Amino acid sequence: MIQDQLGFVGAGQMAEALAKGFIGSGVVTPSQVHAYDISDARRQVFSSVLGVNVYGSNDEAVKKSDVVVLAVKPQYLTSTMKSVKPEFWDGKLVVSIAAGVTISTLKSCLPETARVVRIMPNTPCLVGESASAIAASKEATKEDHEIVQSLFETVGMTITVEESYLDAVTGLSGSGPAYVFLMIEALSDGGVRSGLTRQVSTKLAAQTVMGAAKMVLETGKHPGELKDMVTSPAGTTIAGVTALEDHGARAAFIDAVYKAYSRSKELSKL
Repeated sequence: MIQDQLGFVGAGQMAEALAKGFIGSGVVTPSQVHAYDISDARRQVFSSVLGVNVYGSNDEAVKKSDVVVLAVKPQYLTSTMKSVKPEFWDGKLVVSIAAGVTISTLKSCLPETARVVRIMPNTPCLVGESASAIAASKEATKEDHEIVQSLFETVGMTITVEESYLDAVTGLSGSGPAYVFLMIEALSDGGVRSGLTRQVSTKLAAQTVMGAAKMVLETGKHPGELKDMVTSPAGTTIAGVTALEDHGARAAFIDAVYKAYSRSKELSKL
């Protein structure tokens, strides 16, 4: 459990998922959490569902907090930060989950006493299975890193990278759930085409993806080795794998990650 007061600037669905994970794990208590959102409905969710402290402005939420999670859309982030009185940021650990907003940009909106950490979670944090990458500013301390890690490990796994790799992280794990959802939908379509009901097809497809991912994580074996374990000579699986290769599935996934990475780099320069 951390002793710091935790603030949320922005209380959307991602912030809600994070707050639920933080509180549900016991890392923080509801009384330690302070939040503001421009939406009355979102403030109501944080107040009535999560039981945390909700305020009428970002100034109040930031002032009450030691650690502040920035959970607003990237295009609104700098203007939101600048709307808070500078003295309220003094000495704070500021944690941004916004894609494409660099540490240098964040620091330009803050006093020198504030420390900045960027983290790139993904939407599976809504079910406690996020893949999050942490990049800290030079001013951030070891303790700051440990606080961020202890918070975000309540909603999945974390890794630490240099900030220069966060665009690649965005292209892979940040955008990756959409690629996997598309794959599950396509597998389900294949099941329906082969005679299964939609409900059965989707359940089988989703469970197959989850089980295969778990095998990669838990066995430590290369995905290619695991693929070969399923692929017997002249069997059904190699016929299916050949169809995927014929249609360029492997290249499509590689290119999807690279295109998303490239777009993230473009956005960071705007």
